[in-house]
Amino acid sequence: MREIDQRLIDLLRANAREPVASLARKLRLARSTVQDHIARLEREGVITGYTLKLAEVAQGADLRAIVMISADPKRAERVVVELKKIPKVRSLSAVAGPFDLIAVVEAQTTAEMDASLDAIGRANGVARTVSSIILSEKFAR
Repeated sequence: MREIDQRLIDLLRANAREPVASLARKLRLARSTVQDHIARLEREGVITGYTLKLAEVAQGADLRAIVMISADPKRAERVVVELKKIPKVRSLSAVAGPFDLIAVVEAQTTAEMDASLDAIGRANGVARTVSSIILSEKFAR
């Protein structure tokens, strides 16, 4: 990836709604050049979409947890399918290291969180879990 593309992506990560004219000024490029770069990055699948980030208060989730999951290798695909069905699981990532997957779970109450963590633990193919409740987010990009 070209340096200019990386700089453009960094700016869009900070504010995906920033006007192209403002991006062009920051990158010291013509507005049409920035538009061309964005269009190419979208076409090539580098930029796959734009998203909305809500403040924690607006999300309605008072509790968040990181759940590290060890899965039976023969059932790993099944684990992903089952965890996708749990509405409070907001994301699931495959990782290298002592655990196979990391899930982010959001809930409004401790009862919802407890039920979600229990559901993860009961999922067919989950061997073990370790959960950490997030107390505060120091920053997010």
